[in-house]
Formats: sequence, C-alpha cells, structure tokens
Amino acid sequence: MAEIKKIMICDDSILVRLQLSNLIKNYLPGVEITEASNGAEAIKKFDAVRPDLSFLDIVMPKTDGIAATKGILALDADARVVIVSSVGTQNKLREAIEAGAKDFIQKPFSGEQIEKLLEFYSKEA
Repeated sequence: MAEIKKIMICDDSILVRLQLSNLIKNYLPGVEITEASNGAEAIKKFDAVRPDLSFLDIVMPKTDGIAATKGILALDADARVVIVSSVGTQNKLREAIEAGAKDFIQKPFSGEQIEKLLEFYSKEA
C-alpha cells in the first residue's frame, strides 16, 4: 500500500483550494498539503516538496494545468497528477491525458469522488 503523505493542490481559486483541502484532510487527517495558485508556482512547489499526489486546475493564469503537468512530469516521470477542472471539453481532457495526467475530476466535485480517488491512489503500488 502506497501511503499518501504529501499532496499538492493547485487552483487559482482560493475557495476551491480550501474545499479540496478540507475534503482531503477528512479522509487523510495527517496529510501535508501544499498549495499553489498557478501552474508556474505548482512546478516550483512540486520540485521543492515532491508530493505523492497533485491536483491541478486546467485554466489558470501564467501557466495552465496542462503545461504544469508537463513541467511536473519533466521533473518526475512517475508523478501522479489529477486534473480538477470545470472545463470538461473532450479536447482539454485529451490534452491533459496526453500531457501525462493520471485522472480527471470535473468541478463541482463531491467528497465521495475525492475519497474514492484518494483510496485508489493509496492502494496503488
């Protein structure tokens, strides 16, 4: 079982970051959460913290989530990136998967969706 100790949440909305952080802490009380507000910041923080799982929005200022995913995977090819976005178009989803994202969750997300995802990545070897 691969324990999740560190998670990064990157979204330009502080409200989304807070909501996601609270849901994660309910499921994984001892987890360390790092936040970023844009893709460029996410790449820098990923490099510094090396989280076990990263949640990225697609549409953000400076560097979008797709470019950030590519930047993160350039640092660590095994990084686990989950795209969390209200932009649910097939093109954006395809771009995110092609960039190396492991999963995609549509906003608004539910606590149940986040819990299932965390459970899946906790069991992944």
